[in-house]
Amino acid sequence: MDKLALVILNWNGEAMLRQYMSSVLDYSRDEAAVYVADNASTDGSIDFLRREYPECRLIVLDRNWGFAEGYNKALRQIDAEYYLLLNSDIEVTPHWLTPLTEFMDTHHDVAACQPKLLSIADRDRFEYAGASGGYLDRYGYPFCRGRVFETVECDKGQYDEPAEVLWATGAALMIRSADYWAAGGLDGRFFAHFEEIDLCWRLCIRGRKIYCLPGSRVYHVGGGTLPKANPMKTFLNFRNNLTMLYKCLPDSELHHVMRWRWLLDYLAAFKMLLLNRNFGDFRAVFRARRAFRRWRSDFEADRRAIQASRVADSSVCQHTFSLLWQYYVKGRRTFADLP
Repeated sequence: MDKLALVILNWNGEAMLRQYMSSVLDYSRDEAAVYVADNASTDGSIDFLRREYPECRLIVLDRNWGFAEGYNKALRQIDAEYYLLLNSDIEVTPHWLTPLTEFMDTHHDVAACQPKLLSIADRDRFEYAGASGGYLDRYGYPFCRGRVFETVECDKGQYDEPAEVLWATGAALMIRSADYWAAGGLDGRFFAHFEEIDLCWRLCIRGRKIYCLPGSRVYHVGGGTLPKANPMKTFLNFRNNLTMLYKCLPDSELHHVMRWRWLLDYLAAFKMLLLNRNFGDFRAVFRARRAFRRWRSDFEADRRAIQASRVADSSVCQHTFSLLWQYYVKGRRTFADLP
């Protein structure tokens, strides 16, 4: 059994592997076994890895299973105490794994953690996908220490203390293999987007903790598979967010939140159409809500199992305020300004 298996899931990411694989191996191979799980790439990724990095362990999947199920299928083939899920567009730094591993070794109530995530394009600024650890508001909108909606802060050391969070970014996620499988792994039906938040929330419900450890830092390109302005990304974000809420919200909150989300989602759709002139995203929100209604019954058993596993009040990191109200009405644009 490996102590730590670092696993990069790749799909047609040869350009990213060429740019960042050397830093991963240089700064990780002494502390982790490095794997690349390939989602049936057609761009030469596999030949490149075999030729340039033969020491990297390669898992070749039979088709593109997406982020969530691709990781599930790859991790089933790896025997390790800890997994570290790492995006292919990450540049790591010297000794970045040490704070993560040491913390997990000494805090057995912690299931998962992440490093501080900074932007490659602007190296003094947090990166959107996870910044310095994530939370949810009452209505399921995610935000981070260092990022609230579109406002991404400069890193001035203001979030450098380790912190318990609700979710850790899937761009660089260390997790105990025992916890990963006890919670059921990533939900493969999500394909991509919100799958790591869903998993972390399920872990919190089971009484396990999630941390951000800014003593470790990495740099992220972001948006490597789907560009930010993409109707498919909008569709997956809305559909998967609603599904996550249905699975994880306690009975006392479910109907209230879902009624508000019906209103808020359609308001968001018309904003995309009228203010942003984005018909593709407008249609994607309607498609997402329709898709959620169609498959919601498929998750009834999941919801029952998750609620039955509830041993802790995960509201420690799920806040009771509305992020939309705080951001757009109150003008509170940074994490430190939120109530």
